[in-house]
Amino acid sequence: MKVKIGYRTLKTAVGTGVAITIAQLLSLDNYVSAGILTILCIKPTTKRSFRSSWERFLACLLGIVFSAVFFEGIGYTPFSISLLLLFFIPVVVAIKATEGVITSSVIILHIYNFNTVSWDIVWNEVAIIVIGIGVALIFNLYMPSLEKDLLHIRKQIEDKFSTILEEYAVYLREGESHWGGKEILEVEELLRDAKNLALKDIENHMLRDDDKYYVYFKMREKQFAILERVLPIISSLDQTYIHGKKMAEFMEKLSRSVKPENTANVFLHELEEMREEFRNSPLPADRDEFETRSALLYFLNEIEQYLLLKRYFKPGAFSKAE
Repeated sequence: MKVKIGYRTLKTAVGTGVAITIAQLLSLDNYVSAGILTILCIKPTTKRSFRSSWERFLACLLGIVFSAVFFEGIGYTPFSISLLLLFFIPVVVAIKATEGVITSSVIILHIYNFNTVSWDIVWNEVAIIVIGIGVALIFNLYMPSLEKDLLHIRKQIEDKFSTILEEYAVYLREGESHWGGKEILEVEELLRDAKNLALKDIENHMLRDDDKYYVYFKMREKQFAILERVLPIISSLDQTYIHGKKMAEFMEKLSRSVKPENTANVFLHELEEMREEFRNSPLPADRDEFETRSALLYFLNEIEQYLLLKRYFKPGAFSKAE
């Protein structure tokens, strides 16, 4: 069995040891709790780590205040703990610090175990909180770059798009295809993974507004919805119709131009010329030709929307990162 140690696992292991070491060197009571806080605060992304750390820090400080009020006011008894938690947990939830419930409960039990509240004890607990959370934040400041993974999944999506468009062209030209359509299912899964990865990348850049990949994948998602919609239309077209052949040539060229750079204007111009040619064509000779032309016009309009989505996409620095 192959065992893989991930980057987050490594940070958690080393960070926990560092937190406990610092707390132990400062001769703090319950010093192992600093390690527990570090484990809980190291998250998959920098943003989530900061959010989790803030919630835990706030809840722990609030836990110290509640402990002083309830234990000193009612006594150090199990009943006091129950009553304290009965009021404490709703307050933590109300201030949106839910992740801190468990860690703050540990701090509360520390104070209960001390059987008194003094400034030395408060200092001890605050120091544990600061060390545990601080070490986690320091270790989570650096995250491995996701650029390579994002580029790879983007290339996969573009390749699948090219295949789908090429197969559409084959069907428009020949009226049949041996294509199984597996790329449709693969693109759906790839887009879902791509957006999740792009969101993770955004959360790792808290001081930088860098959502280019997420915007790109959202654009591709909308384009993919159009490709799914036109699939039944293609299968209903009469392949002997001359404009269908021209549309096939257009789709073939489009399949070779699936890339981040914005080339939509060139295709939109060609599409408009094709639409003008449709308008100037003789009226349909029969019902079948009328239905074919209507379906083809619908198909043309959908492909126009596909291209407009790309035209409105602003690559900016995206294309420079190639």
